[in-house]
Amino acid sequence: MSTPVYALNLFNISSREEYKAYSRRSAREVQAHGGRVVALGKFREAAAGEIAPRTVMILVEWDSKAAFDSYCNDPALADLHPHRVNGTRDYVWHLFDKLEDLRPLLNDAG
Repeated sequence: MSTPVYALNLFNISSREEYKAYSRRSAREVQAHGGRVVALGKFREAAAGEIAPRTVMILVEWDSKAAFDSYCNDPALADLHPHRVNGTRDYVWHLFDKLEDLRPLLNDAG
């Protein structure tokens, strides 16, 4: 059984026009590949940590890692992804397994 994964996207916008071209189509394509945007955010302040701030945060829940991979690797989207790449800079894209609670991380085997 596959489990959901979260994709945390942190980035700065380098070209509004390029990123608009990406965002006009990406929401529909993300959904078609088993993803849904859970949260959108604009940087407010650094509370802790040494990571350089990014202006934009997007959190997407994917049905599975395979669903995420299908979005990234779909040949029909080969013309879409360059708009994301060309419209952003300082991109951080991390995947996290969905957990119901932290017990798996806190037990001895975690």
